[in-house]
Amino acid sequence: MSEIADFDALRRAMAENSEQPEGPARNARAERLLAEAEGLGVPLAVIEALGHQLKVYNYSSEKDKMFVPFARLLRMWDERPEDFDAYEAHSLHWVFKWMSAGMLDQPHIPLASIEKWLAEMEHRYRLAGHSERAVRGAEFTVAAHVGDLARAERAYAAWLAADRDTMADCHACELHGQGEWQVQRGRDAQALELWRPVLEGEFACAHEPHTVLASSLAPLLRLGRADEARANHLRGFRLVRPMESMRGAYADHVEFCALTGNEARALELLAERPAYFTDTGHPRSRLDFLAVVTLLMDRLTELGLGGQRVPGPAGRTWTAQELAGHARVETLELAERFDRRNGTSNIGARARARMAQRPLVERLPLGVRTVRTGPAPVAAPPPTEGHGEPGLAALLAEARRLSETLRPHALEAWAAVRRAARGTDLEPRDRAELAEHEAMARGPEGIELFEQAAALYAEAGDPGEALAARARGAYVRALTGDVQAALDVVTGLYDEALALYAEEATGVRQTASVLMSRARILMRRVHEGAPVLEAPVPGGSAPEDASTDRRVPDTSVFAQVEQAVREVLALVEGRTADDVRLAARAAEARGMLAELAGVRGDGGRAAELFRRAADAYVSAGLPWFAVEYEMQVAALAHQAGEPGEAERALRAALEHGGPYLEPVGRAQLHLQLAEVVGARGEVVEATEHALQAAHWADEAGESGTLGAWARQQLGGFLLRQGRCAEAAEVLESALADLSAETHGDGAVVQAQWWLGDCLGELGDHRAAAEHRLRAAETARHWPEQQDHATLAHLAAESLSKAGLLDEADQAYARAGELWRALGNPAFLVRSLRARGWLALRGERGAEGARELMAEAVRTCERARRAAADPVSMAQLTGELAHTHGQFGELLTRSATEGAERSEETEEGAIQAVFEAALIQLDRAADLFTTLGPDALHDRTGAQLAAGRLAADLGRPAEAAARARAVLVAYRGADDGDETVRARRVEAARMLEQES
Repeated sequence: MSEIADFDALRRAMAENSEQPEGPARNARAERLLAEAEGLGVPLAVIEALGHQLKVYNYSSEKDKMFVPFARLLRMWDERPEDFDAYEAHSLHWVFKWMSAGMLDQPHIPLASIEKWLAEMEHRYRLAGHSERAVRGAEFTVAAHVGDLARAERAYAAWLAADRDTMADCHACELHGQGEWQVQRGRDAQALELWRPVLEGEFACAHEPHTVLASSLAPLLRLGRADEARANHLRGFRLVRPMESMRGAYADHVEFCALTGNEARALELLAERPAYFTDTGHPRSRLDFLAVVTLLMDRLTELGLGGQRVPGPAGRTWTAQELAGHARVETLELAERFDRRNGTSNIGARARARMAQRPLVERLPLGVRTVRTGPAPVAAPPPTEGHGEPGLAALLAEARRLSETLRPHALEAWAAVRRAARGTDLEPRDRAELAEHEAMARGPEGIELFEQAAALYAEAGDPGEALAARARGAYVRALTGDVQAALDVVTGLYDEALALYAEEATGVRQTASVLMSRARILMRRVHEGAPVLEAPVPGGSAPEDASTDRRVPDTSVFAQVEQAVREVLALVEGRTADDVRLAARAAEARGMLAELAGVRGDGGRAAELFRRAADAYVSAGLPWFAVEYEMQVAALAHQAGEPGEAERALRAALEHGGPYLEPVGRAQLHLQLAEVVGARGEVVEATEHALQAAHWADEAGESGTLGAWARQQLGGFLLRQGRCAEAAEVLESALADLSAETHGDGAVVQAQWWLGDCLGELGDHRAAAEHRLRAAETARHWPEQQDHATLAHLAAESLSKAGLLDEADQAYARAGELWRALGNPAFLVRSLRARGWLALRGERGAEGARELMAEAVRTCERARRAAADPVSMAQLTGELAHTHGQFGELLTRSATEGAERSEETEEGAIQAVFEAALIQLDRAADLFTTLGPDALHDRTGAQLAAGRLAADLGRPAEAAARARAVLVAYRGADDGDETVRARRVEAARMLEQES
């Protein structure tokens, strides 16, 4: 039995199918609907079903199927044009353009047939009285495709010169085509200027700005506008992702990732669309896709990842190198088919150029979670002087130079010496230094090497350096937790070093090294028993156990440590100008005094000493050592409520660290700066810091922890700028990693909340509701229920906009209960009003809607009478005025819609409802009047609505009186205000009706 009983049912079914996702399932449904239409015996039904089928084929991967229904439509038009209504006649001529472009994209269709079709299109457009604009646009497309530049330029000029009419493509699509031509001719800046109105939202359609955003990526990168390219990628990919027919635009996004060091994300994109490798219905977009796949796989192979498994055509596993070869062959074969058809080499040349592109940016942070495909670059040590590979002597000299001056790459330099020295007999001194630096590189595993180094120093005749090496080994032992054993060792070394120094048998540097090791070990005793000064957790609060009792060293320990530190200072001060190592000792000693002050609770003193220590490092030419101390200053400033000082210290830490900061440290600094800068309203700069924090967290392998924090913050900053599509992409990426266990449920709820706001702005109300409901469910368990109530209310709004009326009513009811419990009558009233409007749209109908709105009025009146202060009274007066106004509007709409649905509605009943609505609107106007100038627009809006109702009730004099009141209210008001102008115009028209 047929499921389609009549033409109306067919139209409803086609409309429903149009809303389904692009793809074979929608196409198959269109084919079945055509069979149903043929059984109705109505020619127009068949015409509309053929048009529907043609449309879904065009917006799918099966574009090659659209020629058959079009040929049938054209034959029906030629035989019986009277069967077509005006809309279908227009649609038939409109899709001529699809046919010409569609034929170009199918290399098996001869060029002569395409030219013949173009002439046919021109003839039929002329007969129908249409402008030649669309024809010239189609001719330009043909000429540009085959590479006939002269003809393309002529057709392009004629296209732009011809008049726009109903057959012209929309502004957005035309601008896309014009910009593509400018790119093809090497004029990127001109293309972007043409695309600007589309990118800024002035023009849009079903597939725009989707394709313009994708097409803009490479030109923006070539022009050095990487930030705009990143934004367009995040915005555009979100639009393209669900649309099967946009394989070419999808390829642009994969290409963007391949050209910006985001190869891993490009692979993720390929994995999302496996069918794109093999769908043959649109050969041209398949060629574009495979060319980009080749580009990406070549890039991976170049990075040494040719053996990595990658997504590819179904049926087997692929490595990058294998897929590169396969995709290249497929691309060139497709290109050759086009070029053979066209008689030119244009398509092949463009495909080869695309596959041969080089990266345009080494690594562009995107904000979403990404991992580095290749090894991260590291700051290389400065090259040694000379030519060719340096010899052992040169390597040794360079390593000593870097150690003497405390350069960051000293350990790497000693490792190079060790490799070069294999099998070579070295002097004891050289071997001692090698052993000691290897011990430093190994950390706890190198303790025994310090002893070997000490023995070698002694053999070399340097007892002071031997003591220093053993003292450093003792400190490493303390770091492993064996503090007492380390202290026992270093105490003896301390006595020996002082004795040697007194005998002038060793120098200041060696003695200072032993004294500093002793001070460090003693400081470990403080750390064992006292709180450790920490930077604040980004986005978080103090640890839960921060207030619990912790063991604090007695005053004798503090005194002992302080005395040890001051001994270091007494030894080195006055000698730091000529010795960077001694300057470093002095700076570290001040840092240790700062730590002691912090443990004692003297934050101000600690901050001052940390600043002095940082300055000392900078003055000594060792700024990278100042980073830790500036971070401590920032933490103390944060605790003291001094955001300006915290910001200064964080910026200094970033500057001082330069290229030597570890990725995780860089991520932490950027994230803290994002929070500080964002808190004072500098959202654009805060966004950049959050972006950098996410990037460096990924580089550090901390995507799921620190990276998730950064992305959560980045999403919030993007939302504050109204960049909702970008924010949604980032927040979805953050939520994949955020967890209550790691980040706290507050961070998860905030990300869901922000994402719901983004999706609501983007019109995806169902998804917005889902995220808001999830957030509300978590907040339900919190002691404070304000967030729970707000999220429930927001979820209800989203459900209502998504058309889920019952679910929305339940959510509003839940929110109302929460507002009542929280003692917030204003929002309770808003929830009741919203439920009233929902009832009018749903099964409860007008009667249920009136009951809810009346309850809102009563609730607000009770709260207003109980208001305890003038501010609350004014707020509730405004809420009551809005409630009366909406009650009036609801009554009016219920009567009007009821009359439209039923011809039997009595005129007297409608008039009674209108009278009741008029009373509500007058009450609203009176209440708004009591609120003074701030409520002027609300008051005049209610007065004009009441005037319209009075006119409908046949009382023009009353309507005119309200209109005059509005004009009086706006006497002397600024006519530049759009609301003022509109209200004056409506009031004047109402007065005209009286006469």
